[in-house]
Amino acid sequence: MFEQFSSYWQQTLNWQPTPAQEQGFAELYNLVLAGNQTQNLTRITDEAEFWEKHLWDSLRGVLEVWEHPGLKVIDIGTGAGFPGLPIAIAQPSWHLSLLDSKAKKTNFIRSAVESLGLEQVSTFTGRAEALNQLGTHFQKYDLALTRAVGSAALCAQYTLPFLKVGGIAILYRGQWTEFEQLELEDTCHQFVNTKIEAKITRVESFTTPLTASQRHCIHIYKVAHKVARSEITD
Repeated sequence: MFEQFSSYWQQTLNWQPTPAQEQGFAELYNLVLAGNQTQNLTRITDEAEFWEKHLWDSLRGVLEVWEHPGLKVIDIGTGAGFPGLPIAIAQPSWHLSLLDSKAKKTNFIRSAVESLGLEQVSTFTGRAEALNQLGTHFQKYDLALTRAVGSAALCAQYTLPFLKVGGIAILYRGQWTEFEQLELEDTCHQFVNTKIEAKITRVESFTTPLTASQRHCIHIYKVAHKVARSEITD
């Protein structure tokens, strides 16, 4: 399964999955197909579409930090486990927390994590705006990821409290407009006026290998965070 796409990994990401990782991707696909029989996990079930939009896209989003071992990562609004599960398969040294507000989704992910043997993955059910204030999550992560969660400004509000100073939020987007850019810059400016200092450091534009669709990844760097004692809860 997915053998017909194997050359694209090296061509587009300068990376090649091991046979075990290829098997993990195939097993994840089968688990999603089975899970879709009882709940609406994803509308993307065609093999080629799944490879491009769920596997390749998940990994392409973290390409700029690919060589950093041992990162602590949170995937916010993970849904059926994307981008978190493909990243966990491809990056066994990274420690991933997958967060979603819907228990049905996180129950599926827990089952998938067990089936795939992904011991470095933890799963949480809850709202990002609540969990990012808890001592177990507040400023604990090197990398925070969001895909299809909401506006870029809202994603910044969700992700930045999770990040350590020096951490990066990566926002997976389809199209990227000047309005969204200005809105996100304004959100970062508002943070400066409160407790968090953050800035947009990179706007990546790329095309997908099979359908040549345009995608963007927005990088937000957390410069500083002045923490009030009342801000952290247990």
